[in-house]
Amino acid sequence: MTDWAIHGQEIGNCNCNPGCPCQFSQLPTDGTCEAMLTYRIDKGHYGSVQLDGLYAAVIYKWPGAVHEGNGQMQMIIDERATADQRAALEAIMTGEDTDEFATMFYVFSLTSPTKHETLHAAISLDYDRETGTGSAKVGDYAETNVQPIANIVSGDPHFISIALPKGFEFTEAAMACGSTVTRNAAISLDKNSGTHAHIAELHLTGRGVERAA
Repeated sequence: MTDWAIHGQEIGNCNCNPGCPCQFSQLPTDGTCEAMLTYRIDKGHYGSVQLDGLYAAVIYKWPGAVHEGNGQMQMIIDERATADQRAALEAIMTGEDTDEFATMFYVFSLTSPTKHETLHAAISLDYDRETGTGSAKVGDYAETNVQPIANIVSGDPHFISIALPKGFEFTEAAMACGSTVTRNAAISLDKNSGTHAHIAELHLTGRGVERAA
């Protein structure tokens, strides 16, 4: 199995209520799931292929809950990536060289038998921890914007995080409210407005999430 690791940041947005029932092992808000996850790789490798400084994103859509399967996915990889780097990122994001169920890449790929052609684009990801606002832009294909959840009484920013000591995506993430617009991609997201978003530091390997000692 090829050794790989990714350290960086993720912005994700799905169609569920803020907080996302999946984080609590519950069914999705409206019974379906659609999402876009965007990644900035600060440091990473796949075997001898270096991935530092690259970006990637994946658009997903399932007709029911993720674990029920029959989903579809489309990867968008940084246009600056070399052929070897593109192949490496595709392998990672389709769950290759990964222990069973060890990462979200493995699980989401396993439950998405329809895999559309990989796209290539300029990708950016920005997040301000102090204000809780950020965005992920994926060429002409998609854009996610996030902001703090609004306090239900005052409307003031409501900052909250979720810890998943045994999660397959992150150990802890900031919860937010987000929206995603897709264009020209094979998968169209049409429910992601003012819905769940999270921002997390990624520490992933083929064995799963790396956790602090």
